[in-house]
Amino acid sequence: RHNLKYFDKMRCLRKRSAVSFLGILVVCLLFMNLYIEDGYVLEGDKQLIRETATHQLNPERYVHSFKDLSNFSGSINISYRYLAGTPLPRKRYLTIGLSSVKRKKGNYLLETIKSIFEQSSYEELKEIAVVVQLADFDSAWCEGMVQDISQKFAHHIIAGRLIVIHVPEDYYPVLDGLKRNYNDPEDRVKFRSKQNVDYAFLLNFCANLSDYYVMLEDDVRCSKNFLTAVKKVITSREGSYWVTLEFSKLGYIGKLYHSHDLPRLAHFLLMFYQEMPCDWLLIHFRGLLAQKEVIRFKPSLFQHMGYYSSYKGAENKLKDDDFEEESFDIPDNPPANLHTNMNVFENYEASKAYSSVDEYFWGKAPSTGDFYGIVFEKPIKISKIKVVTGTEDRQNDILHHGALEVGEKIVGSKKARQCTTYLRLGEFKNGNFEITDVEHKVLFDINCMRILVTKSQKEWLIIKSISVWTSQAPNQ
Repeated sequence: RHNLKYFDKMRCLRKRSAVSFLGILVVCLLFMNLYIEDGYVLEGDKQLIRETATHQLNPERYVHSFKDLSNFSGSINISYRYLAGTPLPRKRYLTIGLSSVKRKKGNYLLETIKSIFEQSSYEELKEIAVVVQLADFDSAWCEGMVQDISQKFAHHIIAGRLIVIHVPEDYYPVLDGLKRNYNDPEDRVKFRSKQNVDYAFLLNFCANLSDYYVMLEDDVRCSKNFLTAVKKVITSREGSYWVTLEFSKLGYIGKLYHSHDLPRLAHFLLMFYQEMPCDWLLIHFRGLLAQKEVIRFKPSLFQHMGYYSSYKGAENKLKDDDFEEESFDIPDNPPANLHTNMNVFENYEASKAYSSVDEYFWGKAPSTGDFYGIVFEKPIKISKIKVVTGTEDRQNDILHHGALEVGEKIVGSKKARQCTTYLRLGEFKNGNFEITDVEHKVLFDINCMRILVTKSQKEWLIIKSISVWTSQAPNQ
């Protein structure tokens, strides 16, 4: 009996100890969670980050865990100084972010801001916000730039579409004595590491200002009506998954994001700020969020115009040869289902022809009666159609004999819809087809469009691009 009392007493003590231990553990976990949510990473996590943030980082391995980290969805606790402008009164469609530092040679920031506003129509200006971050620790330089910006763009500041901000140096992490990856000299490591932090702070500020965000550098020239082109591209990607759309092939220029991804991207740049340049980090970020391929549009909307780099004033003559400054008419390509009865080569499927992305459809030698079909989700009015086949390196893989037709009266199930009647609009010439004023030649609302092979060929067929421009919405 004495032994039973002793064992009961020991069990009670163990229970109390377990409860106390669990209580302490819960409190510790709560403090750890708060600590992480404030934008810091525990030392153990820092070591894991260092180990994984190599240029050979495997996106597929970490994609699920990274997407599920709710800690990355919150903003970073930073006090921003408004040097010009005030908080936006309403949410916009697109925020354009610029981060600028003092250069040893040349300064292009004012020209970049000027290009953004001059290349936008009055209606487009209503939908954009421009945020300029002066990221230099030289207060005299910042004050001088603010005066210049305020004098030249006063009406845009008053209209609430231009903001100039600054983050005090106290908020920056250690920038000296960092790891010298890739044999970069210390000053180069410091420059690119600070640039990563600059961008992280800018992204964090812009997270709730608009639906979409595009990053520019401070020495960029814009294409005419670039916002309209961006909107058309976004509409054409409706229903498809993307993390980053690219409107320039250079550096951190013309990279477009959903604004809801900006907090995670800001945290990501801060976590790996000393590991590698920002354009390499962006590739990893895209992969971690399961966008494996680059989605880049041509022609480019933004051009690098700076002659001297912000790093030591070195010469930087990089130019985007896909850039077109004058207004170009980017197609609408309304949502549609795409199908073909041709023998598709590898992964060059039908969808790759129906966009302005630098991809194409590739089918093995087609026979008479083979087709490439487009079934629009809604009946549309079309103003212009353009189809290009073949590529520069495969100039014989064109449609040698073919026609383009439009159809009406859809039948069939959702997955196998097709039109019952078609109207032929013309024949392909030298592998290409183009027609304008379609709405005046076709009296019905168009449900389908198809490319029809009218004679067998031994050459394979590349459909490089299919472009559709719509006119006014049809009467329903």
